Amino acid sequence: MVNYRIGIDVGGTHTDAVILDERYQVVSETKEPTTEDVSTGIYNAIKKIIAMANVPKEQIKYAMLGTTHCTNAIVERKRLNKVAVIRIGAPATLGIKPLVGVPEDLRAILGKYVYIVRGGNEYDGREITELDRGHLLEIANELKGNVDSIAITSVFSPVSTDHEHEAQQIFREVLGDEVAISLSSEIGNVGLLERENATILNAAVVNVARSTANGFVNALKEEGVHAKVFFGQNDGTLMSVEYTVKYPILTIACGPTNSIRGASYLTNQSEALVIDVGGTTTDIGVLVNSFPRQSSLAVDIGGVRTNFRMPDITSVGIGGGTIVRVQEDGNVSLGPDSVGYRLQQEAYVFGGDTLTTTDIVVAKGMADIGDSSKLKDLDENIIEKAFNQIVEKVEEAIDRMKTSADPIPVILVGGGSVLLPEQLKGASTVHRPNHYGVANAIGSAISQVSGQIERVFALDELGREQTLELAKNLAIKEAVSAGADSNDVEIVDLEDVPLAYLPGNATRIRVKAAGVLAE
Repeated sequence: MVNYRIGIDVGGTHTDAVILDERYQVVSETKEPTTEDVSTGIYNAIKKIIAMANVPKEQIKYAMLGTTHCTNAIVERKRLNKVAVIRIGAPATLGIKPLVGVPEDLRAILGKYVYIVRGGNEYDGREITELDRGHLLEIANELKGNVDSIAITSVFSPVSTDHEHEAQQIFREVLGDEVAISLSSEIGNVGLLERENATILNAAVVNVARSTANGFVNALKEEGVHAKVFFGQNDGTLMSVEYTVKYPILTIACGPTNSIRGASYLTNQSEALVIDVGGTTTDIGVLVNSFPRQSSLAVDIGGVRTNFRMPDITSVGIGGGTIVRVQEDGNVSLGPDSVGYRLQQEAYVFGGDTLTTTDIVVAKGMADIGDSSKLKDLDENIIEKAFNQIVEKVEEAIDRMKTSADPIPVILVGGGSVLLPEQLKGASTVHRPNHYGVANAIGSAISQVSGQIERVFALDELGREQTLELAKNLAIKEAVSAGADSNDVEIVDLEDVPLAYLPGNATRIRVKAAGVLAE
C-alpha cells in the first residue's frame, strides 16, 4: 500500500500545498491565497490538493504544516496567553527587572504577573542562595484561575536546571496540568534576559499553537483524512503536535527553512545559497550539510530580543507583488510595500492600476502571467531600470550572505523567482528546479524529525569522551520524543566550545540529532 503525505507552508501571500507519494514524488500541488485568518487558506489548499490528487484518502498517512500563526500572534499582539513571569534570581538580579526592553504595548499584555524569587545559580553551577519554595507556593496559590501559562527562568539554568524543575513541580501540584509551563533551560542559551524573553514569548503563544494544531487536524478530518500531524520547526525539521504545543516558539521562521530544505531536495545540493522569492519579500539562506545555517546573533521577534536558535536568513523587500514607482525625474523606486495576495486584482497584467515587479518581468518576456497586451504602453527605459534594480538588490544580498569571495551555487525557489535571471553575480550556477513554486511545501513534507540540546557541561565530572556521548544521547532522546524513529536517528551537528572563564574545565556543547519519522 502506498503511503502519501501532505506538505503545507503558509506564506504572507500564498499558502502552498503538495501531496507526495512514498518516493517523495509530487502527486499534486497548489498555491492558494493566504487568508487574513490563515486557517481558511489552509482549508482551501487541503481541499484542492486532495481533489486534484485523486488518491485513496485512507492512504494519506502524514500531514506536515509550516505556519506563521505564532509569529503573527506576537507581531500583531493578538490571541496571546495570560502569562505569569517567574524569575528565580533574587537578590542577584534585582537591578534589571524582567521584560526590560520589551515594547510597551507587549509589556502591558505580558507584564501583569511578574515575580522575582530568591534562588538561582552561579556561572559554575553553585547555588547563589537556596530556592525560596515558600514564596513559590504563595505565588502559585495567588495565580490560581488568573493565568493559563507560566514562564520560569532561573539564573544560569543552562548550567544547573535544578531550581527551574523544582519550581515547575510546585506549580504543577497547585495548578494542575491545565496551566502550560515553559522552562528557560529548554528554550534559550546562557544570556539571562534574552533567554527569559524567549521563554515568555513561548509561554504566550501556547494557546495559538494548540488551536492551530486542532484546526489543522479537524480540517483534515473534514476531508476524510486521518493522518499523523507534524509541524515544521525553524531548523528545517519536524516536531509532533505535543512537542509543538510545548515549544511553539520553534515554529517561528520555519517558512524560509522549509524552502531551504525543499531546494536542497529538489536539486540534490547540500551546500548552496537558496533564494526564496515570495509575493512580498525575498529570503536568502545558506545550505550547510543539507540543513539551514544557524544564526549566531541575538534575534528580534516582534521587537523582543531573544537568543534561542534561529536560521541565518537575510530578507530583501522584493517580491512578485512589490510596487514599482516612477518618479517625476524618470527614476524608478521599488517597494518596500507590496500588493501581496491582491496581485491578481491590482497588477497591470490582471487589469489593475498598480505597476508591480511581476508586470516588469512579463514586459521583458521572462514570464507568461496574465495578459501581456496590457503592458504595451510601458516605457522600455522604465522596464530596464526597474529590472536592473531587482537584480542589483538580490546580488547585494548574495554578497552579504557568502562567507568567501568564491562563487557559490544558487538555487531559486518560490513563485516570485521568475523575477530573477539565469545568471547572477556571485553565483557559480543558478538552478531553478521543477516544482520551484512549491519548494517550501515540499520541504515541509520531506523533512526529518530532530532534537537539539545546548548546555554547559563540566568535563571534570565525566571526562571529555563520556560528556560528548552523554550530550549526543540527550539530543537523540529529544529527537525521539519529537517523533523520530529511534532506530534511525543520527547526529547531524556537533559544536563544542571550551569556556575558559568557568571552573571545572567547562565547555558549551550543542548537539543536533535527526532521523526519519517513526511509523
